[in-house]
Amino acid sequence: MTSVAAYVSLFLVAFGAATILPFQSEPLLVGLIASGRFSLLGLVVVASVGNILGAVCNWVLGRFIDRFHDRPWFPVKEASLKGASAWYRRYGRWSLLLSWMPLFGDALTVIAGVLREPLWSFVVLVTLAKASRYVVLAAATLGTIEGLGF
Repeated sequence: MTSVAAYVSLFLVAFGAATILPFQSEPLLVGLIASGRFSLLGLVVVASVGNILGAVCNWVLGRFIDRFHDRPWFPVKEASLKGASAWYRRYGRWSLLLSWMPLFGDALTVIAGVLREPLWSFVVLVTLAKASRYVVLAAATLGTIEGLGF
């Protein structure tokens, strides 16, 4: 895989993973780190930017969700929206620090849009959460690789 293809693939998978699509970016990131062929900082930045932009798409979707949430094709269940809304109302914008979590975090980013969280605070908190997750994952991957003697 060329460097450009690796970074583009990581960006697209990380973007998709932050949306309602059933993607996971962690296995690809770990594999690229383990290969030792790519810049660690570059991989973490690309994965973070892709994941953050995917979350921004969720926020935008949330801004317009009231129009479509009762349609049969709508991908988010009513119960999920209600649960995430209750969580968000209880803990406020700080709950976005959990936006890195699988499934639940995606719902929080949609709900932030529904509840009209300002974009600036959304981006700051989501960036902190998602970039931190990738930094921790990269550090754990490097620690495992070094512990195995690679």
